[in-house]
Amino acid sequence: MTLFKRRQFLHTLGIALAALAAGGITVSSAEERKSVRIGYAVSKTGPNAGGAGITTIPNYVLWVKDVNDAGGLEMPDGKKLPIEVVEYDDRSSAEEVVRAVERLATQDKVDFMLVPWGTGFNLAVAPMFDRYGYPQLAVSAVTDKAPDFVKRWKKSFWMLGGGHDYAKALAQVLVDANKAGTINNKVAMISIADGFGIDLVTAARPAFQEAGIEIAYDKTYPIGTSDFTPLINEAKASGADTFVAFSYPPDTFALTQQSQVAAFNPKVLYLGVGTGFPVYSKNNGDNAAGIMSLGGIDPNNAENAAYRKRHEEVTGQGPDYWGSVITYASLQMLQEAIKRKGLDRDAVSEELSTGTFKTVLGETKLEDNQLRQLWWTGQWQNGQFVGVAPGDRAGASKPVLPRQPWKSQ
Repeated sequence: MTLFKRRQFLHTLGIALAALAAGGITVSSAEERKSVRIGYAVSKTGPNAGGAGITTIPNYVLWVKDVNDAGGLEMPDGKKLPIEVVEYDDRSSAEEVVRAVERLATQDKVDFMLVPWGTGFNLAVAPMFDRYGYPQLAVSAVTDKAPDFVKRWKKSFWMLGGGHDYAKALAQVLVDANKAGTINNKVAMISIADGFGIDLVTAARPAFQEAGIEIAYDKTYPIGTSDFTPLINEAKASGADTFVAFSYPPDTFALTQQSQVAAFNPKVLYLGVGTGFPVYSKNNGDNAAGIMSLGGIDPNNAENAAYRKRHEEVTGQGPDYWGSVITYASLQMLQEAIKRKGLDRDAVSEELSTGTFKTVLGETKLEDNQLRQLWWTGQWQNGQFVGVAPGDRAGASKPVLPRQPWKSQ
């Protein structure tokens, strides 16, 4: 039976400074238990809810159901314990997510914690996970500082790579297209003033320059921007064949629609988070074809295909084409580490760092607490968002450029 313990997040005026340290939280043995308590705070409302509701929450629901339908989390002695969930809505507030993680550790005393959605929020809670000794499988977080973070927070694990990985891959795609005479060597670029956008644009500037790509336009926009018409018109006037937006889901959808209204038809259109959502293709139909972003899949990967089918059957919606499958794989890694090491968080963290796991990604092993075998660039082709870079990776599709002009809907 699936055991869900849903609690509404309570406002608190303050949090006791004398909270128990990680070593002070006692984990009783599996023999004395009826369940394993797993907690998380995630954006169920607010501007981050769109991303969390596609990439994170459905995979948490799916994984808990899969585990509990199979009898629970298996312990090293073979005993299975069902998962009991303690969850909070962080309401897309960094302050709220920090308070909720503190409460999960000190008041709810959960055995393990799952991560929030978004780069900024994962960075905000990383010190708390570390303080209380919880492994942090940061999936929806792109950061070039992961190698530094794993030294500072030794139980942190970074699953989506860094901005330089995505920027260099995109630069190579553009260089190849320019050499083929498909596009000019100018790029117009905008980025959201938040952790994700800052990390990506900071990496993209030197990556483009080193590749000999001229940055003809470069602007940052604040969170909450809804009218992108001025930015679109300025990018259009820049003479660049390539338009890049390191954007969050609401911006990605708005940019797509407003570009059509403005008859802005760059030969390469690369947008941020949300491009790989199934609803993006559904909303845009044929106009999604050729649009690029981060991530992608190998459409011939049978394990991924089976995961996608089950995800839709259980949650009623399809997974995205970037972070969803990695989120589920990270949960499988946690499940297997618990099977091998039990509820000792230190031992589980060590196993996550050094072990090899069978997941929906295939054989999965972290390198210096980071997942490195990823699709850095994807493109909508024939109704699927497929991986096109690295081009020499098995299962890679070839980029289709130039992107065709907008069609009337």
